[in-house]
Amino acid sequence: MRLAVLTVASAARRAHLERQREVLAAVAPDTARVEVFLDDEVAPGIRDPEARTLHVPPGPHGLCVGAGRNAAAAAAIADGAELLVFLDVDCLPGPDLFARYADAARTHPAALLAGPVTYLASVQRPAVADLPFVTRPHRARPALPPGETRTADPGEYDLFWSLSFAVTPATWQRLGGFHDGYEGYGAEDTDLAWTARTAGVPLVWTGGADAYHQWHPVSSPPWQHLDDILRNGAEFHRRWGVWPMGGWLDAFAAAGAIERRGAAWVRVPNA
Repeated sequence: MRLAVLTVASAARRAHLERQREVLAAVAPDTARVEVFLDDEVAPGIRDPEARTLHVPPGPHGLCVGAGRNAAAAAAIADGAELLVFLDVDCLPGPDLFARYADAARTHPAALLAGPVTYLASVQRPAVADLPFVTRPHRARPALPPGETRTADPGEYDLFWSLSFAVTPATWQRLGGFHDGYEGYGAEDTDLAWTARTAGVPLVWTGGADAYHQWHPVSSPPWQHLDDILRNGAEFHRRWGVWPMGGWLDAFAAAGAIERRGAAWVRVPNA
């Protein structure tokens, strides 16, 4: 099975991208790679001659993550990929990630495959051989034993993350890719999952397809993304009738930054 690993990146994550490249070279040296840069311009010296490089510039409201992933998928399919493996720029692939996704795709060719993700601490810089020993999958998502798969219940589609997932080209085309109406932070992965559920595409938890999220500073709630969350949340509500990212919205509301007005969440004036 011919695999392609697809990553969207920006100059702000250059160090994480370079570390991802190092690990990919060790665990999957012959796997085709597509890298899509989302900044206004592709930073000098950031291109990797071993990868196909694309550029999807920001929209008026921020980085176009979904559109970038769609462009990567189109390029990989045109190049003959038989399995698309989407890997967030912050994530390192485990030694068995590609083999587990390929095995699962043979059994579930019409599914959206999702492997577990371990969040590394700020001090952790594991070597490739040490990755299995730091595996601690995030507790909020199913983590099955290596080699096992399970089809998600309908209520579990909300747990889908776009940090690490895989899909065949036929299933990708059935999904139609990411909705490109989202810019900046939030909602595009939940939208894809809901699209899958509506289309009858199974979400399959894939044991052993471990990825490792490299540490970077975060805030809780993510104040720097408040406007993105309101804008993308409104777009999700327009499409699906409900607001995503409810935990963040509740936290912002509790802090007095936003309020509910009818069906909408809006900023509190002068807050």
